[in-house]
Amino acid sequence: MNEEKVILVNERDEQIGTMPKMEAHEKALLHRAFSIFILNNKGEIMLQQRAADKYHSPLLWTNTCCSHQRSGETNLQAGKRRLQEEMGFTTDLKELFSFIYKAPFDNGLTEHELDHVMIGYYNAVPQLNCEEVADWKWMLPEDIKNDMVIYPDRYTVWFKIIFEKFYGYILQNQTTL
Repeated sequence: MNEEKVILVNERDEQIGTMPKMEAHEKALLHRAFSIFILNNKGEIMLQQRAADKYHSPLLWTNTCCSHQRSGETNLQAGKRRLQEEMGFTTDLKELFSFIYKAPFDNGLTEHELDHVMIGYYNAVPQLNCEEVADWKWMLPEDIKNDMVIYPDRYTVWFKIIFEKFYGYILQNQTTL
């Protein structure tokens, strides 16, 4: 099986090449990614707990779904594909904003991503892919914010960065979500 490739980009999100995912993370090269937040009709966010066998951040809590676009895929196509692969459902997604972050891990890998943050809505129980996801739960944004202060080690590094931006966005744009 060929290793998945990521799309290398510059700061303007212009594609400058592709590279195997592990190599890009070893070299800390900027690449395109996406993060999805699924909310229910109570305003809660669906969180996932990463599977125990993940090569980094196993069993940590994070946003509903995140991954990398494939060549030729739009951000929304990639988001729907990966949401189905990880959480077992699909829903309409809307892109909210994008930003660049860099987060090193203890294992020598670094996430250096131009992350496209998306939102969607769903009210049913997901059908988890056990190779990707250990568990899931609904939490109100304010409860997540408070829990991350008390138990920061329960959450992925990137989720702490992304959630702060997402939380600020939803506070400023509550009427348009």
